[in-house]
Amino acid sequence: MTGGIEPKLIIHGGAGSKIKSQESLIAVRHELHQIVEAVYQKLAAGAEAKSAVVLGCRLLEDNPRFNAGTGSVLQSDGQIRMSASLMDGAAQRFSGVINASRLQHPIDLAEYLQTSHDRVLSDYGSADLMRELGTPLYDPLTELRLQEWLRERSEGFKHEMAGVVAESALANSSARRGTIGVVALDSQGRIAAGTSTGGKGLERIGRVSDSAMPAGNYATADAGISCTGIGEDIIDECLAARIVVRVTDGMALSQAFDKSFAEADRNQREFGAIGIDRSGRIAWGKTSEVLLAAYHDGHQLGDALEMGKGTKTASC
Repeated sequence: MTGGIEPKLIIHGGAGSKIKSQESLIAVRHELHQIVEAVYQKLAAGAEAKSAVVLGCRLLEDNPRFNAGTGSVLQSDGQIRMSASLMDGAAQRFSGVINASRLQHPIDLAEYLQTSHDRVLSDYGSADLMRELGTPLYDPLTELRLQEWLRERSEGFKHEMAGVVAESALANSSARRGTIGVVALDSQGRIAAGTSTGGKGLERIGRVSDSAMPAGNYATADAGISCTGIGEDIIDECLAARIVVRVTDGMALSQAFDKSFAEADRNQREFGAIGIDRSGRIAWGKTSEVLLAAYHDGHQLGDALEMGKGTKTASC
């Protein structure tokens, strides 16, 4: 570790219904832990929070098990459109792309836009930026996601959204809410948050995800939050920004999570969130059955895969 602060890190790969098999649970845990270890190693070596968040998002986008980047779900017309955002808490600067397509890492465009005058771009703007940067075209479609869409089409699209965790192309999975996200605190006390998603799947063309809004991804010098779950519920609660504002106003991170999730539960929302505050406290919570989250508290790895409903924090 360099600097005077012990870095902290938490990531998520979606929220929803329970993972069906013990085999899948073990595989998800292994993959999340691998990513946490790789990113935390960079943080411990002195990487800044923003760079660590981008690395974590890229690694999660590359894993076809999660609904972001490679392995993203298909929209109602059979196309993949992805959204991502990055927020530098130290600068309190938000950037992102909405419904970008034909690229491997949407988070890379969000990172580039951190230094732009125009920091959130739609599908057309994202395509123009890709041409400007010479971003290689990439097909994020996997066979599992294609078969999932074909099955839904043959059944008349009876589900409102696609599966978040690609356990099996033929499984009637009900784990149906997903993004990936990363929140980091670096050795200089800087916080950043990033979130990326393929959307909810099967949605109306042009639908905008919470992942490219401060409702789903927000950070200041005081705290950073990334959300996952039903995007419309996250937007209605303005969840990420709400938790961060409460921390900024003096509430402890654990109390901000408890209050925000109690309100959400009363409103029958379904989602999860992860966060870190400036003191190094890590928190996570969910109203769904499962939150695919893992963290490093500076001493050891942990995860939330078998946690019951509610919120929890890890000590500094």
